[in-house]
Amino acid sequence: MRAGVHRLSMAHPGDLSALEALLTAGEVKAPDVVAVIGKTEGNGGVNDFTRGYFTQTLMALLGRHLDTPPEELARRIPCILSGGTEGVLSPHYVVFTRAADDTPPDPAWPALAIGRAVSARVPPQDIGTRSQIGTVAETVRAAMADAAIADPMDVHFVQIKCPCITSARAEAARAAGHTVVTADPNRSMAYARAAGAFGVALALGEATPGDASQEGLLAAFQLFSTRASVSSGVEVDAVEVVLFGNSPTWTGSLRIAHRPMADALDVGAVTQVFSDLGLSAAPQLGPEDGARVRAVFVKCEPDRRGRIRAHRHTMLDDTDINAQRHIRGAVGGLVAAIAGDGRIFVSGGAEHQGPDGGGLIAAIAAAGPVRAQGEAA
Repeated sequence: MRAGVHRLSMAHPGDLSALEALLTAGEVKAPDVVAVIGKTEGNGGVNDFTRGYFTQTLMALLGRHLDTPPEELARRIPCILSGGTEGVLSPHYVVFTRAADDTPPDPAWPALAIGRAVSARVPPQDIGTRSQIGTVAETVRAAMADAAIADPMDVHFVQIKCPCITSARAEAARAAGHTVVTADPNRSMAYARAAGAFGVALALGEATPGDASQEGLLAAFQLFSTRASVSSGVEVDAVEVVLFGNSPTWTGSLRIAHRPMADALDVGAVTQVFSDLGLSAAPQLGPEDGARVRAVFVKCEPDRRGRIRAHRHTMLDDTDINAQRHIRGAVGGLVAAIAGDGRIFVSGGAEHQGPDGGGLIAAIAAAGPVRAQGEAA
């Protein structure tokens, strides 16, 4: 099996002309598309409808090429989007494909492996609870099996989208005799992300069932996953998982690496993850190394203690600009400056995703000869 990664720019949240051109030219085959991850220029909040707009447009496009109802595709092709392209971040999306390959795999060179899985619908009363933790863990294990990865240590990045509790969903749950963890939609997103991170940690052996408890959500910040990136939104009602690792049974020149980020100024983690992929950032990737990069993913969080390396920050006290928008712009600028490219997936809300007040970074790059951007390796 061979993975393909295509990073594409967009003019607005419904612009999939770049993908349509690749599909028409046969450079991407619609049946090979297994997932899409992207950044839209919305606010990243509960009412960020740019994510639903993009998803609807994507499924309609793939539906035409596959002669399949869009709603059916939406149930099997994860489309995970993060709103908010503050600062130098550029709206873009990454299309992941996989296809059979007759080339014998090289056991000495594990190649990028991609797995996906979608859970059953998650009812509002389960969001941010032990039940969601279990659902996420089960869905991550299914994605590992889908990628034919047996060893959790071969997993480098797990991107998840979980539903949140809207006012309407909370009311429906109450009418059915259930209680919800919170009726505050924004707070529910934090609980959903935290439960998602615990589920990944449980599935990958980073936490025990006793550690990954509901009581620890948004409280036991010493517990985290170094490979989980979790988003939450109104546009989904199930857990969507896209899992990445390196496997000796896959082929191609693409590989993935990851590093935890200790804080929002951890330049060392950024340069090191590129170094792990054979790329040199001194201080910025050169044109040839930059052309080998296929995707970069970042999770970040304003330090809740109000300080970064002993000095006060004001992100949490700013009533004009949401703290998550602050941190996406700041860390996005740091990573983009090193990568030399603003097409970085930077997502805030990193509860239990990397060290407290920090986060994580993962990158996919091609080895060997430089290829054109968007070309599968």
